[in-house]
Amino acid sequence: MSRLEAKKPPLFISKPLMRDAVSQSLSLLSGILKSSYGPAGRLKQLHNGVGGCVCTTSQSSALLGHLSLSQPVLRVLAASVRNHVSRFSDCGLFTAILCCGFIENFRSLNVAPFTVIKISKHLLSLCMDHLKSEACGCRVSVDFSSVETLVCLVRSILTSKPACMLNKTEVDHLTSLVLKAFIFTVPCHVETNAVLGKCVVIPVKGRRVVDSTVLPGLLIEAPEIQVGKPLAVRRTSSNVIKIALFSVSMSGDGSNHEEGTIAVHPGVSLEVSELNQLLNVGKQLVKDEVGLVVCQKVMHPSLKQYLKEHGVVAVDRAGLSLMEPLGRVTGSQPIASIHLLPPGCYGSLEDLCLESFASKHFLHLIPGDTVICSLILCNRSETAWDELKRVCETAEHVLQLTVKEPLALLGGGCTETHLASYIRHKSSSLPASTFQDLGCSQTQYQLVADGFCRSLESVARSLSHDGEEVLTDVVYGHCWLVPSGSPCVSRWSDLVSRCGCGVSGNTEDLSWSFLQGHSGTPVLQGCPKEPSVKVADLRTLDCFAAKCSGLQVALETANLILDLSYIIEDQN
Repeated sequence: MSRLEAKKPPLFISKPLMRDAVSQSLSLLSGILKSSYGPAGRLKQLHNGVGGCVCTTSQSSALLGHLSLSQPVLRVLAASVRNHVSRFSDCGLFTAILCCGFIENFRSLNVAPFTVIKISKHLLSLCMDHLKSEACGCRVSVDFSSVETLVCLVRSILTSKPACMLNKTEVDHLTSLVLKAFIFTVPCHVETNAVLGKCVVIPVKGRRVVDSTVLPGLLIEAPEIQVGKPLAVRRTSSNVIKIALFSVSMSGDGSNHEEGTIAVHPGVSLEVSELNQLLNVGKQLVKDEVGLVVCQKVMHPSLKQYLKEHGVVAVDRAGLSLMEPLGRVTGSQPIASIHLLPPGCYGSLEDLCLESFASKHFLHLIPGDTVICSLILCNRSETAWDELKRVCETAEHVLQLTVKEPLALLGGGCTETHLASYIRHKSSSLPASTFQDLGCSQTQYQLVADGFCRSLESVARSLSHDGEEVLTDVVYGHCWLVPSGSPCVSRWSDLVSRCGCGVSGNTEDLSWSFLQGHSGTPVLQGCPKEPSVKVADLRTLDCFAAKCSGLQVALETANLILDLSYIIEDQN
């Protein structure tokens, strides 16, 4: 017997943010995230040391999902951001960069963490109240009777990820497809509790992006069905196609039996018995005038042949991911047993036809009224397709969020710099009672407010990847980029044309100033004004719900990490 090793005591790490290893890891992660941010963000190639797939991306979900983080502090940060992305799909990099900025700026202050947390929560409430007020200068109402704002919102998402490798024509084509797919998922007859549908993405790799298309209904890949022949499908007396959906294996190999012992009488073949039961199911389906049978798993060849001889189309290996949309398209209930067909389990279709894309053959399920559609998504390479799929799913989710809250925020760094300008103005005019309620001095409040604003501005500065100068104007508080290598001029208006979001132009005397790294931006003479937003001028928009949540998650996570006194690690 080998000698048992004595248990090691746990490792106690006090004040983890003061350790050099944590500071260096946080700075490195912040640099990786900042360099990935925006349409000009640099791509990251992620792979492990023993082979496997290589991921080329600039998306937060892929980055944080593939990075191996050893520091507990960074794992907390990554978990918070990934949870945010799982709920909102968008603004993951914004949340992560802002959280890193809060931690870096707050920990350097000579203010107790408890006081920093109280003040930062008050600053967050000022931001949220401003964003939700009608007077907010970085908020845009989304009018669903016009597609212009929606087009800008979707285009902003598609162009934010350079790994998709899209040109302008492809961006325009995909923008219209995503909007069309979204419209298909909106119910025609709105009830009290209306539920949006779903867009199922069908992969076609190695084809041009402009070959992508969207179809109402659902596509199921059916490689065994011959395309050249007309599709003969059985219909009911009311001229609809009845469908049965099986979630159980119909292979006849006994894989449906639960663990335990099966008693078989002498002379009885289990395989023959199960095949007979499958054929009995087939006879019942034919008797019930079923025209289409879809099985999530494998179907026995003899059952397939029997159904085919009786005009019933049979498709197996549909997969788990299609079961939910199949049920919604057809109204059928998944059948979980080959021994019982419950009443009311069948669904119906208006029509069934064949579609071919590239070398793939599909059955096109066409219902009478549906909120399910199929987006046939093409791209030239597998890496670009994977990135594009995530982007299109994000765009669909953002549109769904916008239906619930028809608002958007100005993009291109303008919301961040506007909020920083607003907080600087607001914090300079607070009554003395505010500091008393928070239990802090005015100096402490101003220090935390300045760190809060510099964190917001660091997100806007992250949009510069090629040495561009980042400016802000003192009228609207918007973000402006000056191309690197620009000649020295007496007026900034000779170098800039429009701000990051596109709303403000250089026709006004806006008095630009540099967005400095640590010295801060001068306090505005007054509260930043609300520009007159023309939809035609909009370049970039962000999801309102996702960005508001990202702002809250970033601060709450930073405060949690700042409040850590000990990290206790088990050494066994």
